[in-house]
Amino acid sequence: MYAIVEIAGQQFKVEKDRYLYTHRLAGEEGAALVFDKVLLVDNGGVITVGAPTVTGASVSGKILAHVRGEKVIVFKKKRRKGYQKQNGHRQDLTKVLIEGISL
Repeated sequence: MYAIVEIAGQQFKVEKDRYLYTHRLAGEEGAALVFDKVLLVDNGGVITVGAPTVTGASVSGKILAHVRGEKVIVFKKKRRKGYQKQNGHRQDLTKVLIEGISL
């Protein structure tokens, strides 16, 4: 059984007892979450597609940790002008454990 859920403006495929990384969510570590924007549910081959969401479906999860992603290097250069600029970025992420999918 899996579901497609919209979390913080992004769509994720979630399954029970799996974890995922999303953009930073509000809440402490160990806090329970409920995601109501379920777009699709596959229950043993029976697919339910929402218009735009599946009514009555929800996904429950738990915040495991707040972490930071890998560093991304942004390098800009204009040739023959002597211009070089280097910048780095690390995205703040939340590790979420999916505890269950309910219809």
